[in-house]
Formats: sequence, structure tokens, C-alpha cells
Amino acid sequence: MDPFSPEGELLNIHTAFIEAQYPSVLSDYTTSDFSPTNRLPVQILQYRAQCALGQSDEVIASISDADARSTPDLAAVRTYASYLQKPSAAAVQEAERLAEKDGENLSVQLLCGTILARAGKAEQALQLLAKHTGSLDAVALTVQIHLLQNRTDLALQQAKSARSFAQDALLVNLAESWVGMRQGGEQYQKAFYVFEELAQSPSSASAMSLVAQAVSELHLGRVEEAETALNAALEMEPENTTALANKLVLDAVTGRDIAEARTKLESVDKEYEILADMMVKREAFQAALAKYSPKFEP
Repeated sequence: MDPFSPEGELLNIHTAFIEAQYPSVLSDYTTSDFSPTNRLPVQILQYRAQCALGQSDEVIASISDADARSTPDLAAVRTYASYLQKPSAAAVQEAERLAEKDGENLSVQLLCGTILARAGKAEQALQLLAKHTGSLDAVALTVQIHLLQNRTDLALQQAKSARSFAQDALLVNLAESWVGMRQGGEQYQKAFYVFEELAQSPSSASAMSLVAQAVSELHLGRVEEAETALNAALEMEPENTTALANKLVLDAVTGRDIAEARTKLESVDKEYEILADMMVKREAFQAALAKYSPKFEP
């Protein structure tokens, strides 16, 4: 049973989390306002929101060893926060241990599954997520992992399966839009409509929804509109690494000097994936270049 189903009292806070309205998740909801059985899921969502805002240190400090030992959800959150703080083999091993011991727990599935996927253990992550019982969050994460594997067919299969039982749920719309962005063609426009609706509505706008809108605009060839959306995202969250990375991409696509965008991203997260990828490609190019000697005709 999905604890975040439309019938439950967690609907609003869960929707805010999905929409990446992380400050709202933290400031607009208090665990004591919820029934006792739902207070832990609320606390987990708020810890995850803190992690998304770069507050992993605070999350780790908030969860004691005793609480982590007694509550798998809290153990999963602390392991996830530790991995975000500094990816390590120890965090991955702890995620594997939790997956083996408490694999039926939804928080373990989602958070340890994320760790395993990020650590390059996609198949282990998928095996863990397959244990879910009707969770759209697990379906959405499964879709993302399949897309990372370049298995658009499997991602689409998951999204269609979710549509069959979840109808017009936001996570299903988003999952189908992620797949559509990989499929391309007319699917870009369909994805754009979903992202634009989220980004332009005062009740659902967030930096991440604006970034999603910008990326779909860029694929549709609407560079000025993409830049407007990215600037709005950075005005909302100046140090949002996803927005900064996409600003770097936009500058490169339009032929601008990327130095400023790269420097800004490095100042926030010098190990961000696109920066590491650029370094690897630069080193590969230099290695290839070293094999050749320039020849000049007289």
C-alpha cells in the first residue's frame, strides 16, 4: 500500500516534495499535525528535502545511532545523507546491508536504491525496488534508472504500467515526460506541457520545474525561452547545481564563452558530474593529441 496515495493525509506534503518545493516541505508542515502513524513518513520527507537543499550534515546530526538501529527508515536516510555528503564505499556497503536486512521497507527501497544506482550498481537497485507494493515513488525511480541504462523501452514499460493503476497521478505524468525527453520528436512538446504547467503555476513552481521547462524548451529549439526559464530558476535558487549545469550547457550550445558558468558551478560543487565529464573528455583529447605531431608545408 502506497502511504502517499491520494486518499491519505500525506498527499499535500508528498506533492510538494515531488514538485521540488523543498522549502515548503520544511516550513509548511509539522509532524505533530499528522496522525501518529504518518509522523515518521513526514519526518522522512522532510529529511529528504533537507538533503535536496544541501543540508546533509544537519540530517546526519539529527539521527542518533540508537534511532538508526531501531528504525530502518532513519537508517536509510542517514546512509543516504552520508553518501550525498561524501560518496564512499562504506555508505554503499551500508546501503547493501540495509537492502538485504530491510528490503521490504519503502524508505530503504527508495534511498538505498538511489545510492546503489549512483554507485553504478543499477541491477542491485532495480532488484531492491522490485520489492515495492504499489509505490509510485519506486516506479518513478525505476524509470530514472532505466533511462540511465539507456533502456528507454523498459522505462516506457514501467511508466505505462503505472498509468494503468494510477491514472493521472503527477508522478506518472512526470515519468512519462522523462521518457518522452529521451524519445524525442513530438514527445518533446508533450513533455514541455507537463513541465510548463508545473513551472508556471504559483502553487507548484520550483527551481527544478523551471529547469525541466528550460531543458524541454532547448530541445524544441527555443533558446531564448530556455534561457528565461533558467534565469528564473537561478533567481529562485542561485546555487542550484542542476540549473547552473544547464546554464553551462545552454552557453555552450549558443556558442558563448562557458568560463563564467563553469566557474560558478565549480564554486558550488567542483565535483559535479558535468564538470568531471568535461575533465575526462579534455584528458582524452589531450592524450589523443599527443600521438600526433603537426606537419607544416613549406
